[in-house]
Amino acid sequence: MDDKMVDPVLLEQLKKLQAKYDAMGQDLSSYLDGLLYADYLTYWDYIHLDTLLSLQNPKTQFPDEKVFILYHQITELYFKLILHELEQITKREYLTEDFFIDRLDRVIRYFRQLESSFGVMVEGMEKEQFLKFRMALLPASGFQSAQYRLIEIYSTNMINLVSVAERDTLMDKSVSAMLDKLYWRSGATELASGKKTLTLQQFELKYMNDFLETGTALVNTNLLQLFERNFTTSSKRSVMVDRLREFDSLANVRWPLAHLKSASRYLHKDPEDIKATGGTNWQKYLPPRFQKIIFFPALWSEAEKAEWGRAAFG
Repeated sequence: MDDKMVDPVLLEQLKKLQAKYDAMGQDLSSYLDGLLYADYLTYWDYIHLDTLLSLQNPKTQFPDEKVFILYHQITELYFKLILHELEQITKREYLTEDFFIDRLDRVIRYFRQLESSFGVMVEGMEKEQFLKFRMALLPASGFQSAQYRLIEIYSTNMINLVSVAERDTLMDKSVSAMLDKLYWRSGATELASGKKTLTLQQFELKYMNDFLETGTALVNTNLLQLFERNFTTSSKRSVMVDRLREFDSLANVRWPLAHLKSASRYLHKDPEDIKATGGTNWQKYLPPRFQKIIFFPALWSEAEKAEWGRAAFG
């Protein structure tokens, strides 16, 4: 074929491809043969749809258990999206104001979806079914979401995730020492004895090394550290403050309150509340006013921190 009959844009693309594969010591012609013989990509293959839709495996015959499984799988996918954005911020070689704000906007968007999605749990299952099929899930618990713990570690200094009563004594201690006193560990104790639940034991065995490695790596590059070090005099600081406050409110007040509403819907019973599947102390663990977890404490007034978790901040 005469080169004059070929689209010049296509010729330029071929030249760029040639240069790309030459640089890697590869034969462009072989790759073009592969492209020639390959099947067209389909939507279902690209997102592995058949696999995705096969991952719901109820343990009982109650129909609403599938709602429960799907909801938690969707939640974990949103957590993965949030971590994806936080990782981009923390690994960015040249972190700009616009990049920081744009990725934070994405995180906020995902958390808003998560907050509103709890209607699926609160209104979307029959209580009678839930209270029966949940017994087949022991000792598994949503408490065992490692991705959510990683979101916390990516967002703030480890000391801000330590139990309130331990923060003063651990202020200058190692990441390892702080990990031992993280707030959520006290939420997975047996109500009667105060001992670690099997739920917590399993969780720690599987993930604590990951948390230690991640927390150590992010000592100087978590979201709080990057904001304080890079944008103290930024002209867009007020915009960033607004975004960080909304993220803080969503992650540490509005999301936990939505979770608490769901737990209360199914587990509240007079005269004594029903235990969570992992035996976790949900009445003390879920209310944000007890934990006082604040990613960016310097961005909140003392009055706001005093009222933390009693109502959702806008």
